[in-house]
Amino acid sequence: MDARSSYREAAVRGASPVRLVICLYEQAIEDLRQAVLALEEGNIEARTRGINHALSVIAHLQGSLDMERGGEVARNLARFYSVVRTGLIEAQLKQSARILEQQTSQLATVHEAWLEVERATAAATAESNPQPSQIRPAISSPEISSSDWDA
Repeated sequence: MDARSSYREAAVRGASPVRLVICLYEQAIEDLRQAVLALEEGNIEARTRGINHALSVIAHLQGSLDMERGGEVARNLARFYSVVRTGLIEAQLKQSARILEQQTSQLATVHEAWLEVERATAAATAESNPQPSQIRPAISSPEISSSDWDA
C-alpha cells in the first residue's frame, strides 16, 4: 500500500458521514481525470477502469441515499447521479474526453456544495460545543500538503 492510500484510509476511519461523501466525490473526480488522460493516451484498459470505478462510486453514493429522511434533496441527488451515470456511459461509448470533462465538472460543482455543508456543520458544532482550542490558545501544527504524500 502506498503512502497516498494509507493516508486516505486513515482519513476515512472515524470520518463524519459528510466527510465520507466528500471523499467519494473526490475519488470519482480523480477516476474521471485518470480516464481522460488514458483516453488521450489511447489506453483503453485504463480509460475503462477509471470510468467503471467512477460508476461504482456513483452507484454507492446513490445507493446510500435515504429517500424517506432526505426528501427533496435525496430525490434531486438521485436524479443527478442518474444523469452523471448516463453521461459516463455515453462518454465510454463515444470515447469522448469532452463528455468526461463535463461529468467531472458537474461532480466538482456538487463536491463544492458538500464542502460548504461540512464547513457549516463544523461551524454550528463549534458554536454549540466550544472546544478547548477555542478557550485557550491552540498549538500550531505544521502545514502538510498533498505532495508530501506522493511516493
